[in-house]
Formats: sequence, structure tokens, C-alpha cells
Amino acid sequence: MDQDMVMRARVMLLSANVRVVRGVEGLWIYRTLTPVEPEVYGSKLAYVLVKASASPLVRDLPERRMALLEEAVAVAAALSPANPFRDKVLAMALAARRRELEGPPAS
Repeated sequence: MDQDMVMRARVMLLSANVRVVRGVEGLWIYRTLTPVEPEVYGSKLAYVLVKASASPLVRDLPERRMALLEEAVAVAAALSPANPFRDKVLAMALAARRRELEGPPAS
């Protein structure tokens, strides 16, 4: 892992002054930091991935939405069972993936 990128991600995270950074910036930050400290940043990455899958930016891109949700499930499942956020983010990611697979409700 490029230590300069890790340091940049940490600085961006500290300067954001929010509990969870969302959007493209949050995806970059948490994707950069999760391999370094998965138990600290993995749950936030999974959360941001699920939120990104509902973004208007991917509204017409079902493959991209599913890729984000698959990544969220994988990240959440990889967390230690002792991680206090694992069950919550894993359940959220699995539910979002299930909704995506089922498609829009029939009219």
C-alpha cells in the first residue's frame, strides 16, 4: 500500500469533520484505509458502498449498483465476528443486495 495515499486519506478523513464521509470522496478514503485497518474502516466502507448503490449517479447502471453491493457484502462479511458493527452493516448490505436482485415492485 502506498503510504502517501494512506496519509492523504487519513488527512482527508480528519479534515472532513463528520462521522462518516459519503460519496465519491468517502469511497476513496475508506477503500484506501480498509486494507490497512479493516476492523476500523471496513464497516464504514460497507455502509458507504450501500449508500452509493442508491445514488442517482448509478440509477441507470444496474451492473454498477450490484457491483457496489457485492463489494459491501464482501467487506462486511470479512469483518471479525467480534466487530460491534459487523452484523448491522452485513444485514444492511445483504438486504440492499436482495432488493436489487428482486428488482422494482410489480405495479
